[in-house]
Amino acid sequence: MSELVVIFRTPSEIEANVIKGLLETHGIMSMISSDMSRTAFPISLNDQVWGLRVAVQEQDAAEAQRIIESHRDDVEGGRVVPFGSELEPLERSVGYRFRDRGLLEHALTHRSRVHEDASGGVFDNESMEFLGDSVLGFAIADLLFREFPQHNEGQKSKLKASLVSSASLARLGEQLDLGSFLILGRGEEKTGGRRKHAIIADCYEALIAAIYLDGGIEPARAFIERQFASLIEEARRTGAAAVFTEDWKSALQEWLQSHGRGLPVYRIIEEIGPPHRRTFVIEVQVEGDPIARAEGRSKKEAAQAAAKAALEVLSSG
Repeated sequence: MSELVVIFRTPSEIEANVIKGLLETHGIMSMISSDMSRTAFPISLNDQVWGLRVAVQEQDAAEAQRIIESHRDDVEGGRVVPFGSELEPLERSVGYRFRDRGLLEHALTHRSRVHEDASGGVFDNESMEFLGDSVLGFAIADLLFREFPQHNEGQKSKLKASLVSSASLARLGEQLDLGSFLILGRGEEKTGGRRKHAIIADCYEALIAAIYLDGGIEPARAFIERQFASLIEEARRTGAAAVFTEDWKSALQEWLQSHGRGLPVYRIIEEIGPPHRRTFVIEVQVEGDPIARAEGRSKKEAAQAAAKAALEVLSSG
C-alpha cells in the first residue's frame, strides 16, 4: 500500500469535507486528519487553532491536485469554496473573530442546503442548535441569578423563558442580519428562508455554539451578555413585573371587549420542522379578519406572540 500524501489543508471542517466529497465523486478515496481530535471543547496550541489535512494515496496525488485546481473559484486566495472574507461583516456585528471560521460556516448551514448537496460533505447546524440552546440557557440563568437576587425561582424561570423564546432570538438575529449570511438550499431560498423567524432563531443558537466551540465559555458568555443587555436593563427598570404578568391573549381580549369587538380566534397556519423541534405559526383573526401572525416553539408561545402583535396593530390603528 502506497503512502498517503497531503494535498489540501484548511482550518474549515466544512471545506475539508467538501474537498473529500469532490474527490470521491471522481473515484479518488481520501482521508481527513488533524493534529488533534475534535471534542466539544475548543483546543488550541500557542493560540493557533489546529488545521485539517486531506490526504490521498501517492499515486492519486497529481490527479487530486488537478481536480481541486479545476474547481477553484476565481477569487483572491483561490479557495475552493468562497467561505471566509464575506463573513467578516458578521464577525464585526457579533463582536467576535473566529479562529476556526469553519465553525461559523457550520452554524450558518441550514438543513435545506445539505439535502441539495450531492457531495455529502456539508453538514447542517441542528446539532449546534442543541448545544447553543444549552449554553444560552446556562448563561441567562447565571445572569438572572446575579442580576435579580430578590426574585424567587418561579419569577426567574418566567423571565428566562421570555428572554430565550424563539421570538426574542429571531429579533436579536435580525439585528445581526443573520438572514443575509444563511447558507440555504435553493428551495428554501426561493420560499423566503432568509426572513423566516424560526430559521433565524435556530441559527442564532447555533452561532452561540460556534463561539463556544471556538473560544470557550467566556467569549460565549460575553456575547450573550452584550446581546441581552437592553432586555435585562428593561426588566431591571420595571422590576421585571411586566414579564411576570404578561398574558397577551387576555390583554387582547380585554381590549376587544372594551372597544365593542368580537372575541379573537387563533388558527394554526403552519407547522415547521421535525417533531422534536417543531415551530408553530399562528394567526389571530377578529370578526373573520386576519390581524397578525407569529411563531413559537409551542402553540402557547406562538399564540401569545400573535396576540401581542395583534394588540400592537389594533391599538396603533
